[in-house]
Amino acid sequence: MSLAEAKAAARKAAFARRKAAHEAGGAGRAGHLSQVLAGYRGVPLAGYMPIRSEISPLPAMAEAAAHGPVGVPVIRGEGQPLDFHAWEPEAEMIAGPFGAMVPADPVPVDPEILIVPLVAFTRAGARLGYGGGFYDRTLEQLRQRHGVLAIGFAYAAQETDDLPMEATDQRLDLIVTEQGVIEIR
Repeated sequence: MSLAEAKAAARKAAFARRKAAHEAGGAGRAGHLSQVLAGYRGVPLAGYMPIRSEISPLPAMAEAAAHGPVGVPVIRGEGQPLDFHAWEPEAEMIAGPFGAMVPADPVPVDPEILIVPLVAFTRAGARLGYGGGFYDRTLEQLRQRHGVLAIGFAYAAQETDDLPMEATDQRLDLIVTEQGVIEIR
């Protein structure tokens, strides 16, 4: 099996687990994320606008926005790192590429903390995304420029023991789920 086939198979299995976790519902899913971010009040961060069955970081982002700049990703184009535009809970949003909402007013944010959506993760910090490489390129660029704390945010059910990885895949620094915080070994 090729690396691409292995990643596709891992994605398919992880999407099913994520969908089941999302449908199970429950309040307070972003509580642990809020607790982590409270230790970084005022530090520029970027979250994401959840799509499909992604766990929503919006409650934690709203709390953080009361203390400092918060951005959301904007896709520049295929093969490019992401840009981040300022977001607030009441910000006017418009449809962006790939179905994610983006701020209507494009004010740049340079995050030092990045809340990263994902399809699957391991306790070693490996992350499987959608396959476009946007977050890998973005994390690489931010880490070269000034460093960044990459926090994977996911349902606990998205954890797996092993993931196929490429040399360009960027690891997470911390993982937060609805059940707790996972420190990377």
